[in-house]
Order: sequence, then structure tokens, then C-alpha cells
Amino acid sequence: MSESLFFQDLAVMMAAVGLVSIVFTRFGWPKVIGYLLAGILMSEHTWGGSFLADPKSIGTIGQLGIVFLMFTLGLEFSADDMKKVKHVTMPTALFDTVMMIWLGYTVGTRMLGWNGVQSLFLGAALCDSATTLLAKTIEEMRWSDRPFVRYIFGTTIFEDILCVGVIALVTGVVHGNGMNVGAVGMSLGGLLVFFTVVIVFGLVLVPRLLNLVGRMKDDEALLLTLLGLCFFVSFVAFKLDYSLALGAFLVGILGASSDVRQRLHALAAPLRNMFSAVFFVTIGLLVDPAACFRNLPLIVGLALLVVCGKGFNCTAMSLLAGQSVKDAVQTGFGLAQIGEFAYMVALIYMSETGDASSPIYQVVVAVSLITTCLNPAMLRASDRVGDWCEARLPERMRGWLAAYQDWLARFRSAAMPSQLQKHLRSRVAWLGVVFLLNFSASIAATMLARLDYSAFSRFFDDHKQFFFCLVATLFCVSMLAPALGLAVSIGRDIAAVLTGTRQPKKWKAAVRRFVTWVCWAAVLLLAFVQILMVIVNLMPPETSARLAILALLATAAVVGWKRFRRAGRVASYHFNSALAAERRRTRKATRRGDVTLTVPGDFYVHLPVPEGSPAAGETLRSLDIRAKTGASVVAVEREGERFRNPGPTWCFQPGDVAVVIGEPQQLAALKELFGVR
Repeated sequence: MSESLFFQDLAVMMAAVGLVSIVFTRFGWPKVIGYLLAGILMSEHTWGGSFLADPKSIGTIGQLGIVFLMFTLGLEFSADDMKKVKHVTMPTALFDTVMMIWLGYTVGTRMLGWNGVQSLFLGAALCDSATTLLAKTIEEMRWSDRPFVRYIFGTTIFEDILCVGVIALVTGVVHGNGMNVGAVGMSLGGLLVFFTVVIVFGLVLVPRLLNLVGRMKDDEALLLTLLGLCFFVSFVAFKLDYSLALGAFLVGILGASSDVRQRLHALAAPLRNMFSAVFFVTIGLLVDPAACFRNLPLIVGLALLVVCGKGFNCTAMSLLAGQSVKDAVQTGFGLAQIGEFAYMVALIYMSETGDASSPIYQVVVAVSLITTCLNPAMLRASDRVGDWCEARLPERMRGWLAAYQDWLARFRSAAMPSQLQKHLRSRVAWLGVVFLLNFSASIAATMLARLDYSAFSRFFDDHKQFFFCLVATLFCVSMLAPALGLAVSIGRDIAAVLTGTRQPKKWKAAVRRFVTWVCWAAVLLLAFVQILMVIVNLMPPETSARLAILALLATAAVVGWKRFRRAGRVASYHFNSALAAERRRTRKATRRGDVTLTVPGDFYVHLPVPEGSPAAGETLRSLDIRAKTGASVVAVEREGERFRNPGPTWCFQPGDVAVVIGEPQQLAALKELFGVR
């Protein structure tokens, strides 16, 4: 296609989205719907001829919209917030994904008479909510600070991860492998490796690089540095058969772990606005109104299934996970839609089966369009519906729900591990990461050694096995030093757990030496097995090359041991520094007066009951704290004595100190209830 026609199409689309943005902003309508309608009106399916010279070429620009949307969503991602909401988001995402796949498969086989493959693809298309749509809609509504929003985003992110395995499953079915558990396991395993490698190496290197560039006070250099990383990781994800959006989201997370996060977000916003608008227009170009009209009853029925099914699934699981009624309703309303993943599944079905006569593609696109148009209205209505549900909830059910939420909060607080257990889990997790990185290095070296480099260098192509074997084994040897250090730390922690505090010192010292030696030997054996696997797979056949590799490894192990240990400590420091970036930004903002929160979210807070407090003389049952504020009282301190898990008959007295857990908004409401200034 010529450049003039491409720019002609781009000019038409940008003029259309510009006009839509003006009109929809003037009347206060969601611009996402306007972009979709603009795409439908410009489509060749609507008028018999397209306003665009080559609509398919514009799809490439639409993919850039996904990249920028997911990238900016990653910049807004908070690892601390995800940890706080994982008890809600993980079970909600798993339950909703499984139930929607089952519902779609059942409707396809039992009601529509479709075969098993078509029905399975239908269920897969209905299972994932649209992260990009939610990001755009919530941004336009300016609801990013609402409490339920992080539950919505957390759930959609977990659903996106689960859907990678779903794609492997349905693709295996098309290829005649049936319900291939091995294919799903390989896909999810590869996803885990990709996540680990990008996050670990990224958190060690990327925030440090961005902070260095940020100190140059050059916004252009800062933006281009991060965009280069974004497109590189997105390309790697695409080559590994994952989506471009996944790589962009991960790089956004890495950018959020730097001290220049706010600058990056402001610099990327114009690009995101432009390309995301084009993306939604390209979705509208796919809609065939005639085909949709022919399948209108089916489309309406499936749209109702999505809205009701996903809304019920997410609301019910959010309630079971301990959310308030209003937050659960708003979570269900926000997730009651499907988006870009549905298009991907439909395209896979068309490309893999060649079944052009099936209406599944147009049906899925139309259902997605309907739920996309309904979603902003449902989100706006969720505020009123949530208040109405809380107000009309029967008193007995309100009491049951409050009792259940209190029990759940006490259970979670009682199940919190001790500092020793946290330290042990952290060291075991880090050791697992080290071995996973070694495995990833060996797999990457094996894959790279199979490529043809003759066009680049004949010498390198002739000796590629030598180079990649050397690099992979050197990497594994370099990781041996931090692995053995972790083994010693794990051994000491296990010995401390086994011996407790009342055993004789000599006995504890003997147990610590024995357990530490066992852990050290086990880690050394595992590392030796991994290095041996690399050597067996990649070792060149020439004897001289083998001897050279072994000699270099021995030299590196002896000479570089102290350097490896020092590099491991430096990498660990930079990794932990990146994880603490959000807390550093919060402390700096607090010192400047930009943050007014006085209580931390999802953490224990000691709240006194002053003289004249409305809570004095009242019981937990009469105050109905959980229903009114959402916070939970897990203990009460009175006259130096601590009473854990007070019952509903506990009566507060002036001078009591309530130990409560909750989010900032919930704790602020409880302070008002207690009359604390």
C-alpha cells in the first residue's frame, strides 16, 4: 500500500475521532462509545464501501492503542495494592473464568446445537472482561480513586493471565489434541518464566536506568528510553506467542517502580489518547450490521448472559471474599462486559478452523460491542444500585453478613505469619526465583543456538554452540553464590523453627549446623544438575571447545566468586529499592503536604475511645461497625490488657483503644463514628 493512501486513512480516522471527542465531551457521553460508532459508520459493511482505502492497514495502529493503554495501566499499577486485594481478586477471577467458559459451552451445545469446538470457543470468548475498556471508561469518569476500582483492575489482570492458558486449551482442541493438559501446562509454565525473567531483571535494571535518565532533566530522553524498553519487551512477548499488551503492561509496572513515575505518566498520556482512540475505531470497523441483524436474537441473548452471568459471578465472589455490599455490586457491574480478548478468540477460531460459514465471529464482536456500550452506563448506575442494595438489605441478612465479614477479618489476621515465617518464605521464594532464572537462561540459550546467524557472521554461526553454552553456564555459575547464601539463611530459619526458644544452646547450635549443611548440600546438588543439563544440551562436539568451556568455568568460579557474591548483593539491593519506590514517593509527598491520609490502608490502626465518644457505652452489635464503615475491630486494649477478637456484646468504655483493620476510607468513617478528631 502506498504511503499517500495510508496517511489518507489516518487523516480520515483522526478527523473522525476528533469530531467524536468534541461532540461526546460536549454532551457528557462516554467517548469510547463514540469511537466504536465512528468505526461502524466508516465500515465497508455499513455502506457497501469503506471510507478508508485499506482498513486492514489501520489495524496495525490499533494494536499500538492496546500497547499504550496497557502501558499506562501498568504505570498506575501498585504492587502493594495488589497484595492487599489478592484475597478478593484471585478467587473472583478464577471463579468467573471457569463459570463463563462452562456457561458458553453449555449454551452452545445444548441450546444452539453447535459442535464441541465451536461451543468451547464461545465459552472462551465470554470469559474475560476488557481491561483496556475499563481503564478508558474509569479514566473518563474520574473514578480512579474509588475503593472498588482496584478490585476491578486486579480481577481483570488475573483473568488476563488465566486466559493465556485458555488460548492454549482451545488451540489444542482445534489441532486435534483434545483437552490437552500438557499444552495448557506448557503455556502457563512459559508465561510464569516470562513473567519472572522480565520482572526480576526489570526491577534490578530498569528503575535504576530510568532514575539515572530522569536526573538529566530531559523529558524526551526519558520518554524514548521507556518506549524503547516497552516495544522491545512487547516484541519479545509477541514472538513467544503472548500478546503485545502483556509486554507493555509489564514494562509499565517496571516504570511504576521508578522515582519518575508521575513524569512518565504525563509524558505518555498524549500518545495513549491518540492511539487508544484509533484502536476503538478499528474495532467498530469489524462490525457487519447485516450479519448482526440476522443473528440478533442470539446476540441479545448472549449479551444478557454476559451481563447477568459475569455480574452475578463477580458480585457473589466479592461478597464471599469480604467486600461490602456496595463494593461487591460495583465490582460486578464493572466486570459485566467482554472486550479485546473476545476478538482474539474469534480470530483464532476463524484462522485455525477456516470455518467462514460460522457466525461466531460477528456474534462475539456484536456481543462485545453491546456490553461495551452498556458498561459506562452500568458503572454510573452502580453507585445508586449499591446504595439501594445496602439500604434495602434485611436486618437479619445484614447481621449475618457483618458477622461473616468480622469472622473473615479475624481469620486473616490470625493467619498472618510471624516474622520468622515471613523471612523463611521470602528466602525460599528467592531461591525458587534463582533456579527459575537458571532454567530460563538455559532454555533461551537452547532456542538461540538453533537460529541461523550466517548472514550476520559466518564465524559466529560456526561457533554458536560454544558461545551460547559458555554464556548459559557462566550465568548459572554466577547465580551459585547467591543461591548458596540463601541456602545458609534458609537452614538457619528452619533450625530456629525446629528448636524453638526453650532448647539448650548447644542443642540449638548442633541442629543449626546440621540443617544448614543439609540445605547447602541440597542447593549445591540442584545447581550442579542444572549446569549439567545446560552442558549436555549445548556443549559443542569438538573436544578442544569442551575443554575451553570447562577451563573458563573453573577460572570464573575461583576468581570471580567474591565478585558474584557482591553482584548478588547489589542486585538484591536494587530490587528491594525498586519495590520500595512507592513508599518513598508517599513519604516525600507527605512531607510536602500533598497527601492528607493519616491512616495506612489495610493495616492495623490503634483508635482510642475518648471521653464523650458516641461509642462509649455501646456494644459492637449496637454500633454495627462493619456494616456502617467496613472496618473490623480485631482487638481492644483496656488498662494495659489486650482482648483479642471481642464478641458482639463487648461494651466500649472511655479510654479503650480499638485495634482495627481496614482501608483509608473505612478507617476515616470509623474515626467519625468514634468521635475522634
